[in-house]
This record gives sequence, C-alpha cells and structure tokens, in this order.
Amino acid sequence: MRAEREKREAILRAEGEKQSAILTAQGEKESVILQAEAQKVAMIKEAEGRAEAMIKDYQARAESIRLINEAKPSQEYLQLKSFECYSDLADGKSTKLVVPTELGKLVSDVAAISAAVDIKSDKGSTKAKKE
Repeated sequence: MRAEREKREAILRAEGEKQSAILTAQGEKESVILQAEAQKVAMIKEAEGRAEAMIKDYQARAESIRLINEAKPSQEYLQLKSFECYSDLADGKSTKLVVPTELGKLVSDVAAISAAVDIKSDKGSTKAKKE
C-alpha cells in the first residue's frame, strides 16, 4: 500500500511538474507575442506620425505658395528667392554642381543686387556723415 501511495505521489508530482512547465512555456510564448505586437503597433504609430508631419509640412508649403501668388510678387522678390535656393544647394553635402541655364543672366542679376546693396550701404554711410 505504501509503495502504491508513493507511486501515485510520484506520478502526481511528475504531472504537476509537467503542467508547470507547460504553463511556463505558454506564458513565455504569450509574452513574446505581446511584445512583438506592441513593437509592431509602436512602429505603425511612429510611421503614421511621420506621415502626418510630412502632410502638414507640405500643406504649409502649399499655403505659403498660394499666399505668395495671391500677393503678386515682384520680379526682385522672385530673384531673391532664386538666390536663396542656390545658397541652399550650395550648403548641401552633394558632389554635384548645379549650373543654371541662364548663367549670363545670373551673373548680371548678381551684379545688379551687389550694386543695389552698395547703393543702400552708401546711403546709410552718407546719413552717418551728415550727422
């Protein structure tokens, strides 16, 4: 009888350990699955946030272009914006060289702007001399 009880005890203990191992493995499996799902959701949310930020940026640019067009910008303003674009290109780390198709016009525009800046600075210096 005692041997039979010990045998049943050993069987029950083995079944308990087996169930414990199964439950532990299932818990680890669910944990890994939940972590992967959480990472997936985080990546999706991050991508959606970047996409929304890009949309907002492009909408703001479109609105600024619309406002500029409504204001009927002068040729000087457009030339200034053109020069700003060239300076942005020059700041890049690209190895490409951008040469405008109207290179002669660009040189004359630079000379005109340079002369305009010199005239404005001369006016400022004559004011300082008068005082």
